[in-house]
This record gives sequence, C-alpha cells and structure tokens, in this order.
Amino acid sequence: MSGNMLLYVAAGGALGAVGRFLLMSQIGQMIGHGFPYGTLVVNIVGSFALGAFLETSTLIWSPSPEIRAMVVIGMLGAFTTFSAFSFDAFTLMDRGDIGAAWLYIVVSVFLSIGAFFAAISLFRYLFP
Repeated sequence: MSGNMLLYVAAGGALGAVGRFLLMSQIGQMIGHGFPYGTLVVNIVGSFALGAFLETSTLIWSPSPEIRAMVVIGMLGAFTTFSAFSFDAFTLMDRGDIGAAWLYIVVSVFLSIGAFFAAISLFRYLFP
C-alpha cells in the first residue's frame, strides 16, 4: 500500500465525516433529536451514494484505485454511521423505548438496503 493511497483515503474520510456532521446537524435542527433521524437519513443517503458510485464505476466510468478508495473507503466509510446506528438503537432500548428501537432498526436496515438497490436500478436504467 502506498502513502499516496493513504492520503486519498484520509482526504475522503475528512470529507465524509464533515458531510455526516453537517447533514445530521441539519436533520436534528429540522426534525428534532428525540429519535435518531439524522443517523437514519445518513445511512440511507450513504447506501444510495455507494450503490450509485459502484454502478457508475462499473457502467460508465473507471476511476483510479486511489479515487475508488477515497470515495468508497474514505468518504462513504466516514459518512455512513453504522456504529452510531448501533449506539442509537441501544440508547432507545436502554431508556425503555423498545418499540421505537425496533422500528428504528427495521426501518434503517430495509430502507438502507432498498436505497442501495434503488441506486443500482436507477443507474442501470440511466446508463444501459
């Protein structure tokens, strides 16, 4: 592994972390902080973005290994928040909101996976 590759991943990670912070902050201000809406939205958007990037790089664009690592590992790895998702689910359960916790888990998993498949389908339709 080259030092150059590490710099690309680090740059992508910085962009993804800042993007996550900004989006989660905006969602929290708009909707509130009683339910982890910010984490939910970030996971769905990140899953869609990953599907879109991977399908684009398969169908119409062949990014360099550095760009691919920067986007997939660095940017989207830092942007999506599955560890935060786990913490949020635990917090809801810990405070006794078992129904909300399970709703959050089910909605997060199914909509994130659905967003990934939607991106693949959309990009296959747009770029046959």
